[in-house]
Amino acid sequence: MASSTQEGGPLKFEEIPASDVSCDFIEPSEVYESIERVKAAGQRAHKDFLLVDVRRTDWEGGTVATSVNFPAQSFYQTRGAVYQLCKQAGIKRVIFYCGSCGTRGPKCAGWFQEYLDSVGEAEMKAVILRGGVKGWQKTYNGQLMDYYDPGAWGSQSK
Repeated sequence: MASSTQEGGPLKFEEIPASDVSCDFIEPSEVYESIERVKAAGQRAHKDFLLVDVRRTDWEGGTVATSVNFPAQSFYQTRGAVYQLCKQAGIKRVIFYCGSCGTRGPKCAGWFQEYLDSVGEAEMKAVILRGGVKGWQKTYNGQLMDYYDPGAWGSQSK
């Protein structure tokens, strides 16, 4: 897969083709339980998952607790570095999400899984949070969300 335009600059998000690799979805309830388990274990807990919020400009309203933000628009170019950090930290699942997981979350998860496959990584897996942050908010109404702003959710807030 090409990583630059003919002029030599980086490709735009829309220009990078989606991966042929499909990724599994993970239910919000499973992620919720994982966050709670780590929280309950305290400082001695080993967190073997990473939540990646790939939104860039539509971040208002909050993000799922413990998430890091790697915007989709630049994720393809940084996936190798993200992999190295995850490998060093003992991460087994990298959970991607965007607003509703219709495009950006699945596209980034596919790129990451494609990268994992290309380096022969069998212990780490990319997955997609079903429903994205909108599904999370609808299900949990702000629970386990950082920077939660109920006003940003309007009628979607319970």
